[in-house]
Amino acid sequence: MSKSGKTDGNLKAAFAGESQANRRYLAFASKAEADGYKNVAKLFRAAAEAETVHALSHLRVMGGVKRTADNLVTAVEGETHEFNEMYPQFIAEAEAEGRREALVGFKWANKVEEVHAGLYRKALEAVKSGKDMAVSECFVCQVCGNTVEGKAPDVCPICGAPASKFKRVD
Repeated sequence: MSKSGKTDGNLKAAFAGESQANRRYLAFASKAEADGYKNVAKLFRAAAEAETVHALSHLRVMGGVKRTADNLVTAVEGETHEFNEMYPQFIAEAEAEGRREALVGFKWANKVEEVHAGLYRKALEAVKSGKDMAVSECFVCQVCGNTVEGKAPDVCPICGAPASKFKRVD
């Protein structure tokens, strides 16, 4: 089976579109829930789940999931690109345009992507030695996305949110 032509580009575009639809529909579900539309929220969450099924199918066909060590290398590379190249450019452009709200989000994301790269490097070292990484718990700040091991800090070092804004991830 040949891997050339427009289909590879279409798979990448479909993966991106389905992934974005998942996140968008989850945001829509939260808003519907807040507005008192419980069943509309349920519909948005169901559609979001379906979009995930589609996205994962496209990613599988593209060969986007490999051995864990390879996946960690890909993750380190992606996060490093984001905090070294992508977000610094976005930050400069938001500053130049006076887009304060975007600027804050870009700065927080930039710092968090560096944290993620470090965590992925730590995981990669463990996997290379044939072990799982030693993590008791993980928490994510629901304001900026900061990701921490162990326990949630009293105050997020990136955005200043209190510990109550951290969500435990299993």
